[in-house]
Amino acid sequence: MAAVLAGAFVAQAAGALLPDVPLLLAATAVSLAVEGVLYRWQPGMLSLLATSHADVTVRHVLRDLLLVVGLLRLGEHGREQQFGWPVAGLLACYALHCAIQAVSVLVRRTRTLPVLTRNIDASALRLSPAPAAPLRRPGHRLLLLGLPTTAGLATAAVTGEALPAAAGTAVSVALAAAGLGALLVRLLPSRRPAGEQEVLDWFDAWLADYRPTVGLYFSGGVSSAYQANMWLETMSRLEGRPVVILRERFMVARIAATDLPVVCLPKVSTLMRLEHSTLRVLIHPSNSGKTSQVLRIPTIKHAFVNHGESDKLSSCNPYAKAYDEVWVAGPQARERYARAAVGVEDKDVVEIGRPQLDSVRPRSGPPAAGARTTVLYAPTWEGWDGHPGNTSVVAAGENLVRALLADPAVRLLYKPHPLTGSVQPAAGSADRRIRELIRAASRERPAASAQPARSAPELERLTAELDRLTAAGVREGADQVERMLAQSAPPPGRAEAVARATAAWEEAYWASLPVDEHQIVTGVRPALYSCFNAADLLISDVSSVISDFLASGKPYAVANTSGLSEEAFRAGFPTVAAATVLTPDAGGVPALLETVRHPEKDELADARAELKLRLMGPDEPTSQERCNAALRGLYAAALHRGAHGEQAGAQRHPRPRRLTEDLLPGVPGQPGVPGQPGLPGQRRDSGAGAGTGTAADAEGPVTPPSRSGPPV
Repeated sequence: MAAVLAGAFVAQAAGALLPDVPLLLAATAVSLAVEGVLYRWQPGMLSLLATSHADVTVRHVLRDLLLVVGLLRLGEHGREQQFGWPVAGLLACYALHCAIQAVSVLVRRTRTLPVLTRNIDASALRLSPAPAAPLRRPGHRLLLLGLPTTAGLATAAVTGEALPAAAGTAVSVALAAAGLGALLVRLLPSRRPAGEQEVLDWFDAWLADYRPTVGLYFSGGVSSAYQANMWLETMSRLEGRPVVILRERFMVARIAATDLPVVCLPKVSTLMRLEHSTLRVLIHPSNSGKTSQVLRIPTIKHAFVNHGESDKLSSCNPYAKAYDEVWVAGPQARERYARAAVGVEDKDVVEIGRPQLDSVRPRSGPPAAGARTTVLYAPTWEGWDGHPGNTSVVAAGENLVRALLADPAVRLLYKPHPLTGSVQPAAGSADRRIRELIRAASRERPAASAQPARSAPELERLTAELDRLTAAGVREGADQVERMLAQSAPPPGRAEAVARATAAWEEAYWASLPVDEHQIVTGVRPALYSCFNAADLLISDVSSVISDFLASGKPYAVANTSGLSEEAFRAGFPTVAAATVLTPDAGGVPALLETVRHPEKDELADARAELKLRLMGPDEPTSQERCNAALRGLYAAALHRGAHGEQAGAQRHPRPRRLTEDLLPGVPGQPGVPGQPGLPGQRRDSGAGAGTGTAADAEGPVTPPSRSGPPV
C-alpha cells in the first residue's frame, strides 16, 4: 500500500504539471483511498511513514499543493488572483489544524488524572465523555477537515472556476473553527475534570471510607494481564476488603470483568499515599521493576503468590526473597525454594494450595466405549531465554500432532500459549504449521454421525449474554476519564451473574461442537480449566499447566525436548514424576492413548495422586480456607510491626479503636499485647500473640498454613 500511495503522488504530480485533469483527479482519489486503507488496516505503515518524515500533515499538504499547482497551470495566465481566496482559506485551515492540535494537548493534560479507577463511584471528580476522536487524533482530523477542500479543488480543476475551491475551503475552515471552539470550552474551569490535588484528596477520602485491608498489586506489559486475572476470583473471596492496585494506565482496561474496586497509581508519590491507609497486605502474582517501589511502604506486608507453579527457574526467582512471605501450593514448592537456595527462608514459605483449581472436575473414568478420546495439547511458550527445552512446539509439536491425528478415535484440542512466537520466530512458524495440520485433518475427517446436543443459536444467545455482562460499557474511542465515568460502581449481583453465565456458556460451547471435530482454542474463552474438564489426556511441557492439571487426576504426558535422558529429565523436574515422558519423535503416543482408554494399563495413577498431594497439599481444609488463614497471619504481623508507628502518628492519622475487628474478622485489635489471642497460621517469629482460639475458631477449625518442613 505504501508503494501504491507513492505511485499516486507521482501520478498526481504528473497530472498537475502536464496538466492532465483526469490523471490529476484519479491520482487524488487513489491517494485518499489508500490513506483510508492504511488507517483502517495497516496502522504500522503509518508509523513507518511518520518516522520517514512523511506523516499525515506532509502528505495532505502535498496533495492539496499539487491540486493548486494543477489549477494554476490550467487555462490562461493570470489565474493567480482568481484562486487567491481559496489558497488563503487553505492556509487558514492548516493554521486551525495546528491550533486544534495545541489545544487538544492541553485538554488531554487536564484529563490525565493521577488516579484511575474502576468499580468506584468517581462522579465527584466532574468526569465527562472524551472529545470526538477527530479532535484528539491529528491524522483522522486532517483527513476529515481536508475532504471539503480537496473536493472543492478537484471540482475547480474540472470546471475551471474558483467558486468550488472557495466553497470547499470555507467549509473546512468552518469545521475547524467549530472543533477549536469545542475544545476551548473544555478548558473552562467548570468543564475540566478535577485537578491533581483535588483528585488526590478524593482518593484519600475513598481510602478512609472503603478501608481496604488486602490488595492485589500488579505491574506488567500489554500481554501479561492474564497473570493478574487468574487471581481475581480468589481475591473476591478473601476476608476483609480487597482492592486491585495497578501501575500502568493501559492495564485498567485489560483487567478482566470483576466487581473488585480497581485503582491505578502510575506515580510513586501517589503510591506512597497507601502508607497512611488501612491497607496492610499486598499479594503479588508477578515480579516487576515497579515492585520495589511498593516494597518501601513500611506499613504493608507483602506475599508473593506467582501466576502458576512449575519446575522452571521462574518459579524460584531470587526476587522472591524481597517479600515478607512466599505463598506456594504445596510441599513440592517449598522444597524447590530450598534446593534453589535463592535466599528465601523456609519459615517464610506458606502452603495455601491453588484456590483457582476449584473449577477443575476430578476424573470420572475413561472415555466411554466408542467415544472419542479428547486430547488437550497445551504447550508453553519459548520463554525469555529461548532455551530449546522450554517449549515442545519447535522440536516436537508437529510430530506430536501428526501422531495424534493419525488415530481416528482422537479428538484434538490445541491450545498454544498466547506468547508463542514472541521471542523465537521459529516457534511462531511451527505454531502456524500445527494449526494448518489440524485444519487439514478436520477437513478430511468425515462428518460426525451424532449431532451436537445444543444448536448454534443457543451458544450465540449465551455468548451475547456473557458479552453483555462482561462488556466494558464504554464506546469505542473513549479515553481513560470516560472509562472511569462509565465503569463506576457495578450493579449488585453482577459477579454471581457472570459466574452463572460463564458456566452456562462453557457447557453450551462443548455441547455445540461436532464430536469428531478437532479444535484450535485461542482467546479467553473457553478458559484453560474448562479445557481440562473436556479432556481425557493432557500433553504439555514443564510448566504450571501440568501442575494444575494434576487436580483432575487424569493422565498427562510431558514432551522432553531438553536433550536430557529420561532419567535425568525426571530427576531435574519433579512435576514430571507421574507423567509419561514423550520423545520429540512422538513414538510413545499410541501406547499413551492405550493407557487412557484402558485404566488397568495405567501404571501411574497412584503416582499422580501422590504427586498431587505434594504439589497442591491436602484437599481439606480447602485452598481458599488456607489462603484466608495465611492472610490473617500476615495481616496480624503487619499490625504488630506498625503498632508503635501507629501510636506515634495517631494524631496525624487517627483511626477507630476497633478498626482491626471491623476490617478483618478474626484478627485481634491489638496484636502482641499479652493476653490477646493469636491467629491461625500467624508468624511465630513476628512477636505477635502465640496462642490459639480466635474468633475464627468459633466457626470451625481452620488448619494453619504449613510453615514447617514437608510432611513426613
